[in-house]
Amino acid sequence: MKNILCFGDSNTWGYTPLSGVRYSVNERWPRVLQAHLGDKYHIIEEGLSGRTIASNMQDRPQRSGQELLPALLESHRPLDLVIVMLGTNDLQHCFNLSAEEIATNMKSFCLMIKNNEFISQQQPETKILLISPAHLAELPIEDQLHFQGGQLKSKQLARHYSKIANDLHLEFLDADSFVQTTNIDGIHWTKEQHNKFGGTLSTTINKIFSIND
Repeated sequence: MKNILCFGDSNTWGYTPLSGVRYSVNERWPRVLQAHLGDKYHIIEEGLSGRTIASNMQDRPQRSGQELLPALLESHRPLDLVIVMLGTNDLQHCFNLSAEEIATNMKSFCLMIKNNEFISQQQPETKILLISPAHLAELPIEDQLHFQGGQLKSKQLARHYSKIANDLHLEFLDADSFVQTTNIDGIHWTKEQHNKFGGTLSTTINKIFSIND
């Protein structure tokens, strides 16, 4: 059985646009992915609303993925694949990060996975799938200041993430090629988008393991 860790933010957690209610377990894309892949795979959901690559906010602690990553890699080992889809929350104006700086943090994040002792020393064949998140759409007025300039930067991430994947020999997927965020709240996916993304991702994962096995 292949163990796959899905590490992401609110769109991995299953945040419903505007309401914030969590989609049911079978509606979220990780479980859709599980249904498509079948019992030869074990999908581990690790989503958190507000999660960033490497930043915390005073009023929202423990949001830095880098801080939590080592414990989670150890907790869920052994892992055959780590899927990383982060970067949307890093676009917030308070962090003052360019797309290039977000990508630099992501490269460090991916190296943390590759160099983690439970992977590099015990399971070096573990693969990493880096996913560039879907672009921001039109945001409600109350969120526009929080993500000032974020829409443009979100469109630049795929180019930078693709280069990281190439440099570090990772798998890569651009989520915006399959899921375009709606203007409901400009950030979070609909139930239909979760379903589409889970199905699309299953094809990618089957190709990854058929090529490498």
